[in-house]
Amino acid sequence: MLNRFFGQKPQEDPKKDQAQEQDKPTPEQQRMNFLGRTRQLFTRLGNTVQETDTLTDDLWDELEESLLAADVGPSTTDWLIERLRQRVEEEHMRTGSQVQRALREELASLLGPSSSLRFAKQSPLTVILVIGVNGSGKTTSIAKMASRLSREGHKVLLAAGDTFRAAAIDQLKEWGERVGVPVISQHPNSDPGAVVYDAIQAAQTRGSDVLIVDTAGRLHTKFNLMEELKKINKVIQKFIPDGPHELLMVIDATTGQNALLQARKFAEDIGLTGVIITKMDSTAKGGFAFAVADDLGVPIKFIGTGEKVENLIPFDPQSFVTALFAQE
Repeated sequence: MLNRFFGQKPQEDPKKDQAQEQDKPTPEQQRMNFLGRTRQLFTRLGNTVQETDTLTDDLWDELEESLLAADVGPSTTDWLIERLRQRVEEEHMRTGSQVQRALREELASLLGPSSSLRFAKQSPLTVILVIGVNGSGKTTSIAKMASRLSREGHKVLLAAGDTFRAAAIDQLKEWGERVGVPVISQHPNSDPGAVVYDAIQAAQTRGSDVLIVDTAGRLHTKFNLMEELKKINKVIQKFIPDGPHELLMVIDATTGQNALLQARKFAEDIGLTGVIITKMDSTAKGGFAFAVADDLGVPIKFIGTGEKVENLIPFDPQSFVTALFAQE
């Protein structure tokens, strides 16, 4: 108390400072703070498993229930449980901590290695085609990706290929102005293939090295729209034979397993090179990422974590799994 009145600083406790420093989250953990409720599920699951002395049927039941609650999905959950039981037998595991370690390893393995965007090797222009249903956050994700690439030194151009809705064109233009990236567009209901044609010409004239093409939000049941995507592909390949270099689907995490039905159809019909999962900050079901990777067999490129331009982070599988089990 006297120290305050006489202007003397209280003595610092080095041990306390060291403990506080150790409790601080790592930069990767800070970036994963958006996991929120999903992390709580997995942290609770991890603690329950780790504190178990014997591997009982109740443990396996609780593990299964927790994975399903996090929206890992029935088929992926069944595979994980089967794989863990197999490892328990083969590696003679006796404790919950051993099972927890194996669970984390299998989850990371499901996600595969980290995968950054693929860029053109045979042409100066990289073309990224982005698809997804209405309301998934597709246009916003395109703008965020364009902003990130611009900050990394790329000269980016956007193509407003969603010509079915005037609002979609306006929305992309607004985002383009906000992030400082030009947008090539035509009037509503024009041919999306013609928009892509103009955009490729403009990109080559202006010296752009990345073209990101927005497309109409669509459902896989609409045959004519699936055909339109194939037509856009043909336009791209006429000028850039090895394009598009990325065909990304934007998936809303809050829609969960239903989104997989749509994504699977896209993957079968036109092929996907990766996915962007949006709205991960709005759900307790972040385990959906494992179902996506397992079901579609393509890497997760980015995760959307909010409405701000910077709220799109490259997906790192190992950091994701580590953050899920990290203590608050």
